[in-house]
Amino acid sequence: MVVRRDVREKSAVPLENISEHIVELFERIQDNLFQRALDYRQTNTRTAASYEEFKEIIADEGGFIFAHWDGSKEIEAKIKQETKATIRCLPLEDRSETGKCMVTGKPSEQEALFAIAY
Repeated sequence: MVVRRDVREKSAVPLENISEHIVELFERIQDNLFQRALDYRQTNTRTAASYEEFKEIIADEGGFIFAHWDGSKEIEAKIKQETKATIRCLPLEDRSETGKCMVTGKPSEQEALFAIAY
């Protein structure tokens, strides 16, 4: 008997095929967990056009927030102090539309991904 912990399915597997079955099962589990993580990230990612909107999203919904930032350590520290949110990453995918820093209004070439670490 084999039980998948990710979906709680049980299945009977003959001993002579157990090696192949386990390899396939691990691949299916990995694919399922990866897809669930992608779905969770997509569902819980928002974009804020202003600092007020950013603060509302952080306070009410949490999750991940894309927002333009001027790139300075001072503004990063201000955001962290006021909201507890920090930059989680600077995305590698092309989100390079120009905009304005949500805090200062200065030109910004890139969005950062913010979130609160728990």
